Amino acid sequence: MSPFRPDLVDVWIFRAEGPEILLLRRSPGRILPGLWQCVSGSLEAGESVTDGALRELREETGFGAAEIEGFFDLDQVNQFHEPSVGAILSSAVFAVQVSAGAEPQLSHEHDAMRWVSPTAALELAIWPAYRESIRRIEENLLDPARAIWFELTLDGRRARR
Repeated sequence: MSPFRPDLVDVWIFRAEGPEILLLRRSPGRILPGLWQCVSGSLEAGESVTDGALRELREETGFGAAEIEGFFDLDQVNQFHEPSVGAILSSAVFAVQVSAGAEPQLSHEHDAMRWVSPTAALELAIWPAYRESIRRIEENLLDPARAIWFELTLDGRRARR
């Protein structure tokens, strides 16, 4: 069986206290300016999917190992038509729990950020796949007994033994 390699990675960031989900607004001059979203980006040649997710997280928010309390596979792969490239793209979806006081340092890709409740995140999320990711965080990752089944180590392996 040959492995499927997605085009993109998405990383949702949350804090368990509250709980709160971080939404980032796409900067003007980019595709879909003004869209509230999670961290999202392309994989680099030869990069593992989980390494790409953690790299994009670091590049777009500054969050690294010191802020990460949990790294999770959301068991979700999205496919969508992207008119700018005239193709169907795919994205592997992850979530990261950061510490209570962690604050992002935004890259040029985003011009604003908000920590919001899951309910508010659902209202701001445009794409159905985004709303599904938010629901998966709320239903699975905020419950420690469920979260252990989705948790990964920072080198991309299953944390549950």
